[in-house]
Amino acid sequence: MRAVLCKQWGLPETLVLEELPSPQPGDDEVVVSVKAVGMSFPDVLTIQGKYQSKPAFPFTPGGDVSGTIKAVGRNVTAFKVGDAVFGKAKESCAEEVVADPKKLFRMPAGVDYAVAAGFGNNYQTSLYALRERGQLKAGETVLILGASGGVGLAAIELAKMMGARVIACASTQEKLEVCKRIGADDLINYETENLRERIKELTNDRGVDIVYDPVGDKFADPAVRGLAWGGRYLVVGFAAGEIPKIPLNLPLLKGGAIVGVWSGGFSRNEPEKQRKLFEELVGMLGAGKIKPFVSETFPLERTGDALRALMTRKAVGKIVVVTGK
Repeated sequence: MRAVLCKQWGLPETLVLEELPSPQPGDDEVVVSVKAVGMSFPDVLTIQGKYQSKPAFPFTPGGDVSGTIKAVGRNVTAFKVGDAVFGKAKESCAEEVVADPKKLFRMPAGVDYAVAAGFGNNYQTSLYALRERGQLKAGETVLILGASGGVGLAAIELAKMMGARVIACASTQEKLEVCKRIGADDLINYETENLRERIKELTNDRGVDIVYDPVGDKFADPAVRGLAWGGRYLVVGFAAGEIPKIPLNLPLLKGGAIVGVWSGGFSRNEPEKQRKLFEELVGMLGAGKIKPFVSETFPLERTGDALRALMTRKAVGKIVVVTGK
């Protein structure tokens, strides 16, 4: 089977596609014949050695997967060969991957493999951020930076479902139009408009209750300054590259909080709670309440191009790698 390998820290172009032996499941594992893999910005950071956790070489990027069960370990009863599944599986940019059956779910009827693969990380991160970490309440206002990306669009959908007003921020009018279609109430182009002043205008100087920030860099300071009294600034990621330094007098003056959001740490430290949250999201997906926006798919041999699209912030919605299997 073919797999994409990272053999040294570097840019997407350093990834290689190689033929490897098919994996075998352990007693409590399954092997998934991969149909699609959802790519995310942490994959870009991981191959450069810039993510919170650093896997040993060689490793394969990817963590959200969909496909069919190829083989099951002798202790596995939840799935059988041929079942269509999706969920979490480390190093999934390959034609076959070993997975923990506890982290997989049956494919809801009518859901495309690419959509299922592009679902997990984005929606888990956003629901965990808004509800668990941000304590979002109906009627509050949420400012979403990088709103046209995968986690941003998921955050728009979920915040609207929770009864919030959503202000979407992105770098082009085309990206903002997608945000509007997904449900954003107001739009800010933070490349051509003054972010702090627009927040004041849109909230009548009150400020926003929550800032959802997967971008960081130069946008963090004006966003924190745009918080209302008691506001929460959610640190989701640093897609713009630079990790911002926030003056700590700002949360003091706002009576607010700077709150970290790490979906991977949530999964590792609170696995039961994480699974319940994910099960809730799977129910929403199956019922058609949430509709992941997959903007582009790439074949396995172009995994580097998929990550490059994320790295250069050209992607709108979710980028998915498909194996063609």
